[in-house]
Amino acid sequence: MRFVKTNDGSVTAYNEEHHDHYHSLSGAMEEAFEKHVHPLGLRDGMHILDFCFGLGYNSIAACSEASNLRITGLEIDEEIVAAIARMPVPPQLDAAYAPFRHLATTRSATDTKNNRITLLLGDARKTVLHLPPLSFDRVYFDAFAPQKQPELWTVEVFAAVWSTMKPGGLLSTYSCAKWVRANMEAVGFEVRDGPRIGRRSPATIAEKGVQEITE
Repeated sequence: MRFVKTNDGSVTAYNEEHHDHYHSLSGAMEEAFEKHVHPLGLRDGMHILDFCFGLGYNSIAACSEASNLRITGLEIDEEIVAAIARMPVPPQLDAAYAPFRHLATTRSATDTKNNRITLLLGDARKTVLHLPPLSFDRVYFDAFAPQKQPELWTVEVFAAVWSTMKPGGLLSTYSCAKWVRANMEAVGFEVRDGPRIGRRSPATIAEKGVQEITE
C-alpha cells in the first residue's frame, strides 16, 4: 500500500489493481468535505451509506461535523481498510479519525459523539442487497472511475442503492459521465450538477423522489 500526499496536505493511497488513486490529488480531505459531506447537508442522527469505504475519509469527515450518525461502509479491499490503522491524517482530522483506526479488526466503532461506523467487507454489489430498504438519508458513492470499475456503475447497482434510501435521500459522487447519470435516472433518481472541486467537470448529486422504480 503506497500513500501519496495530496495538495491539501492529506494523504491518499494508490491502488495497483485499478491503477488509480483513492482520491483526487487536489486534496483527499477537501474531496470528502466539498464533494460529499457539505453538498448533501448533514444533520445529527442521519443514517449514511458509504459505498466503497476505502480509507474512510467521507465517513470520518461526516463524523467530525455531526453526532449520533449511523454509518454503514461497504468495502471489498481488506488491505485498504487495514491501512487506516497506520495512515497519517491532518491534525484537524486526527481526533475524529482516532476511534476508527482499527475498523479492519473490529468492523465497528463508536466515537465520543456517539457516531457509529459499521463496516461490511465483501463485494458491494452483493452486500448492498442485504441492507434494509428505506434506511439511508445520505449515500456517498465513491467507487473507482467508471472506465476502470464499470461493474459498480450499472443500473442494477443504482437500483439496489436506490431501494436502501429514504424518500428525499441524497447521493453524491464525483463522476458526471453521461452513461452514469443515465443509469441513475433509469432507476428513478433526479440528477443535478454537484460542485466543481479539483476538476473542470462537476460532481453529481442524485435525489430519490417518491416514485417507484420502473422496469
